[in-house]
Amino acid sequence: QVQLVESGGGLVQAGDSLRLSCAASGRTFSDFATAWFRQAPGKERLFVAAIKGGGSRTQYADSVRGRFTISRDNAKNTVYLNMNSLKPEDTAVYYCATDRRTVLPRTSISSYEYWGQGTQVTVSS
Repeated sequence: QVQLVESGGGLVQAGDSLRLSCAASGRTFSDFATAWFRQAPGKERLFVAAIKGGGSRTQYADSVRGRFTISRDNAKNTVYLNMNSLKPEDTAVYYCATDRRTVLPRTSISSYEYWGQGTQVTVSS
């Protein structure tokens, strides 16, 4: 079992930056592909970014490429999402997800078996 806890969300203005953290407990997840998804009110949960297990290969949604950066610190068993130039349309609950069966980063919700509870990000205009 892997427990994931997200943190770092908050209320910011357009153009600001935030860093989200996803801390794992229960077992190390450094070898697992890990991703961030987000869900805006009344909308489906969407892929944001993913990082390869044990490595630095990454994948991003077109809507955040160039503004967001996903990274991992294996020593801290934590994955980060650095978000720059935030826009009101980035407002959502952000979820961290990981999967012990997957090394390569994937974009589909069904690829991930462990999920955190989410952290709210609100960007005002």
